Amino acid sequence: MVWTRRNILAGGLALLGAGAVQRPAFAQAASYFAGTAVDNGVTFRATNFAKIDRQWHRQVVKYFSSEPIGTVVVDTRHHFLYVIMENKTAIRYGVGVGREGFKWFGRATIDSKSLWPRWTPPPEMRKRHPELPEFVAGGSPKNPLGPRAMYLHRDGVDTGYRFHGTLEPWSIGKDASSGCIRMFNEDAIDLYQRCPIGTAVQVLPHIADQAPAAEVSQATPVE
Repeated sequence: MVWTRRNILAGGLALLGAGAVQRPAFAQAASYFAGTAVDNGVTFRATNFAKIDRQWHRQVVKYFSSEPIGTVVVDTRHHFLYVIMENKTAIRYGVGVGREGFKWFGRATIDSKSLWPRWTPPPEMRKRHPELPEFVAGGSPKNPLGPRAMYLHRDGVDTGYRFHGTLEPWSIGKDASSGCIRMFNEDAIDLYQRCPIGTAVQVLPHIADQAPAAEVSQATPVE
């Protein structure tokens, strides 16, 4: 397992308005949304999944893994997150990952979760981007975490990495964040419901630069 202070800081919450994926023109960006939805009293822009490539849609796939049912497996190379189910299947979600990929691999747990979380840029980020606010309230249309955040810990220590929603649905399937795993807002809501506190998370070792390329699980859609 490789952890460094720099990696944890770099792998913190996604930069507000500073993603690596170029923002589409206004009209094109608007096409990624279709109306609004309401969640726990908060109205947010719904994703236009007709605009999204089918491979990034949430779907049940055949998935061969020795991990216990309920484990979350992250494959950042291929931009997928899996929740292991019975009968060699998994729920697969398309995700956006860190621009430089994860600088760590191995295991963590979801030790805390938040519904419409507040976003607080870390001090190091605000030094680089002094225009950032001290915090963005949960439910704000400018909050990059979206409707849910799930916080990854290892040995009781917050890693700085999260699963969360996004303001930029066009970034799913790309290296887009500062290290966290971003999801369509609807998928973040779905994953939040499926993952109780203590859920095990495995980040596949083949995504790390120094890891062997052998351990790659196979997944095929269930017809």
